[in-house]
Amino acid sequence: MKSHFYAYISKIRWLQRWGLKRNTISENVMEHSWEVATIAHALALIRNRYFEGDLDVNAIVVSALYHDCSEVITGDMPSPIKYHSKDITQAYKSIERQAEYELLNLLPTELQADYKAVLIEELVPLDHKAIIKAADTIAAYLKCQMEVDAGNAEFSKAIEDIKSKLDAIELPEVKYFLELFSSSYTLTLDELLG
Repeated sequence: MKSHFYAYISKIRWLQRWGLKRNTISENVMEHSWEVATIAHALALIRNRYFEGDLDVNAIVVSALYHDCSEVITGDMPSPIKYHSKDITQAYKSIERQAEYELLNLLPTELQADYKAVLIEELVPLDHKAIIKAADTIAAYLKCQMEVDAGNAEFSKAIEDIKSKLDAIELPEVKYFLELFSSSYTLTLDELLG
């Protein structure tokens, strides 16, 4: 038996994010997933080291890597549309769940139990989901900041909305990450090296 699973999910590199906005710097779902995974890694470690956490850091990172894989089937739905109404949100979430199971079924039966825990969002532990969602929000904020700094007013409202969401997250590791790391994202390479 041959499996098309990895060939299929590798196509997320062709899915552009922020599709309804003019982008100065393009971003695809594969790049985004890597960034979310690295930020989730940091958040989980910060929780464990500084805030008496006991998270499975590796499980969080793996789940973060796969968190948007279903978009290879559904496409990237822009947040303002995805959350426009309760009915649209529920319908899209249902489509996402179906897409997750379709991807899972591409794997050999013997591996499906191993992948199920990271591919099927509803099976990801709640504390892991909270870290991944926070990392996803941070990544979105950093993207908006990059666009605004490049003079792209298209992201002016988005950065305000996402900053409000970040401020509402009551996880100390998020505030710690933002205070320690986020300002460096605005620096040039020469400034980082200097």
